[in-house]
Amino acid sequence: MFKKILIANRGEIACRVAATARRMGIQTVAVYSDADAGAKHVQACDEAVHVGGSAPKDSYLRWERILEAAKATGAEAVHPGYGFLSENEDFAKACAAAGLVFIGPPASAILAMGLKAESKRLMESAGVPLVPGYHGADQDPALLQREADRIGYPALIKASAGGGGKGMRVVEKSEDFAAALAACQREAINSFGSDAVLIEKYVQRPRHIEIQVFGDTQGNCVYLFERDCSVQRRHQKVLEEAPAPGMTEALRAQMGAAAVAAAKAVNYVGAGTVEFIVEQTAYDQPESMKFFFMEMNTRLQVEHPVTEAITGLDLVEWQLRVASGEPLPLRQDQLRIQGHAIEARICAENPDNNFLPATGTLQVYRKPQASSFERTNMSDTGVAVRIDDGVREGDTISPFYDSMVAKLIVHGDTREQALARLDTALAQTHIVGLNTNVQFLRHVVRSPAFAKAQLDTALIQREAAVLFKQEAVGLPAAVAAVVAHTLQADKALQGQDPFSRRDGWQSHGLAQRRFEFVWQDQPRSARLSYLHDGAVSLSLEGDAPVSGMLSFAPHGAGLWVQWDDARCFSQIDWQGETAHIFTPQGATRITVLDPLAHAGEAAQEGGRLTAPMPGKVVSFAVKAGDKVKAGQALAVMEAMKMEHTISAPKDGTVAELLYAPGDQVADGAELLKLSV
Repeated sequence: MFKKILIANRGEIACRVAATARRMGIQTVAVYSDADAGAKHVQACDEAVHVGGSAPKDSYLRWERILEAAKATGAEAVHPGYGFLSENEDFAKACAAAGLVFIGPPASAILAMGLKAESKRLMESAGVPLVPGYHGADQDPALLQREADRIGYPALIKASAGGGGKGMRVVEKSEDFAAALAACQREAINSFGSDAVLIEKYVQRPRHIEIQVFGDTQGNCVYLFERDCSVQRRHQKVLEEAPAPGMTEALRAQMGAAAVAAAKAVNYVGAGTVEFIVEQTAYDQPESMKFFFMEMNTRLQVEHPVTEAITGLDLVEWQLRVASGEPLPLRQDQLRIQGHAIEARICAENPDNNFLPATGTLQVYRKPQASSFERTNMSDTGVAVRIDDGVREGDTISPFYDSMVAKLIVHGDTREQALARLDTALAQTHIVGLNTNVQFLRHVVRSPAFAKAQLDTALIQREAAVLFKQEAVGLPAAVAAVVAHTLQADKALQGQDPFSRRDGWQSHGLAQRRFEFVWQDQPRSARLSYLHDGAVSLSLEGDAPVSGMLSFAPHGAGLWVQWDDARCFSQIDWQGETAHIFTPQGATRITVLDPLAHAGEAAQEGGRLTAPMPGKVVSFAVKAGDKVKAGQALAVMEAMKMEHTISAPKDGTVAELLYAPGDQVADGAELLKLSV
């Protein structure tokens, strides 16, 4: 077994690998960029080496610098994690040339499976079912258009060297193909260095089911069952679970055998995932499901913890043992499924704004109680809640890397129990400082379609009415919580000069206090009345006024608040004037206005189009003097490895372009002026 390894990655996967290595008595070396100098993964390892600037191309993709760090620190092997260099055959070869063990498959397997078109031809010869499509080397746009027309619409364009949903577009009709192809090729060249694509028939009502495989250097290969990853946004996974709901034993055996055949076709070693698209005629007819090979990821997957939870195995330990030359710890007939596990990816993004990635500081980062790798083997099926992350409270989510903050994994005896645990754990996850998808994940988990396992990759679009712009905490509950917490804070001033108190005390008459709020971009107001017997009454003004007696009682870090007949527990974290309210039912935010502080503010300037986040200007679709219509695409930005289109908010004329393609822009920077 290795004595020291270098982890060529960052964030939660680097922390994850370091934890298992520590448990096995293996020393670890971290690498870090300028942006990650104080990152959690740096402190999680025994040593750390700086490898360059904040952008991945200046640090985590500089494999020659990473190999120098491995040699300088005496590491015997390199674990690539996922992303970055994990599926780079040149890096795997360079490790071997430097006398280092690459903790992953042979470079030949990475090469064979890395190009989607080549891998599909290989799988076809191995007898693995394929989706109808074009996987040829000729990339002439006219030919690609003809092939898409031949296959039929909707068609799917995918970057041949891609993954993670980048360089992928669904095209609904022939006339949209050329623009979608250009966008895919731009993303592909930026993310993978190649603009080659393949064309496939877009399977209707598809499920995304993948098989975890493992091979060793002795030629053994097993599959560790399946994961359902159908809940996706932007072709990227949101929730993953194991085993796949509705999976029959016969279909599991067929898919497992196909995955092992795929792995053996390339002499695979280590952890890998064979991904299938599964066609279903109806949600409640699993016997009708047909599967087709989609791609093979030649690395450890983000969602590997759900497989660990249902098998009781540590897949990183298996990686280390296999890479050191040991045989697989178990045979196929020794593997068992125990219970059900679900993983939720907590990301810095705004689901209600097309999942726009967010940046900012984790001013508050409270997690549900969970076991720790440092205390026990987290793959133990007895662990009900697990958190994998690479950040701490106070850390910054930057625009340089992807938007995932943490992975929340739960395990239960049944899917129903796992769902309940996941909802509770999400309710206990409090993040303030930037937008996240935590509440959106709760909406998905609580949706009837997900609860009934009516799964396909269009679930989010199909269930949009119950997933987006939902407020589980209504305005009355939010106002009551803010007022009660404010009054609780005022108690600290009790005993002082009554004329300096903020609790509404006055020497005569009925005391009242007025609160002004902004909730869901609308002004709101409430009136608090102090009664002679010490009680208080709260009235919410507006179209549907609400009035009642208000009482509250401390409980732990929050308050039990009762307003008339409604009682709710809440915790509040303040960010300036904005109260972030967390309850078991959900979370919301409300801004408390100080009329004096806001008097005289100018009206918001119109005719501006600003960058929604830090990033790079890719292109402008207009020039000064052009007349545009509301909704028309004006510019394309790239941030967090994804392209984002900036559209006109209303009809107008482009007055001036303020940047050029290739320019880096800050969050909120004005990109162009629009005369309306």
